[in-house]
Amino acid sequence: DIIRTIRDPEKPNTLEELEVVTESCVEVQEIGEDEYLVIIRFTPTVPHCSLATLIGLCLRIKLQRCLPFRHKLEIYISEGTHSTEDDINKQINDKERVAAAMENPNLSEIVEQCVTEPD
Repeated sequence: DIIRTIRDPEKPNTLEELEVVTESCVEVQEIGEDEYLVIIRFTPTVPHCSLATLIGLCLRIKLQRCLPFRHKLEIYISEGTHSTEDDINKQINDKERVAAAMENPNLSEIVEQCVTEPD
């Protein structure tokens, strides 16, 4: 429910409407007392999507802000659905790169537009 309303950076649709994320792409595992591993596998709309890293960043930021429990978060591009999936997976799961990206005012503004709940 948390990620279904994230908007695509280029289109007026949500990631759910574009089938970038679906309920079946979310996996939650208990890894300790009151601690969970949340794994998201998203599917870009095209194999060369230039915004796949930005979509992964939006997913990460929204979940970090909204999950009401302690969690570890892993976000991946669905296997075989993007031409540079390994590089993108490394970027969106690297805390330093995520922090650096969110320090960029232009990038941060785009992420905010994508993750803010519609009225």
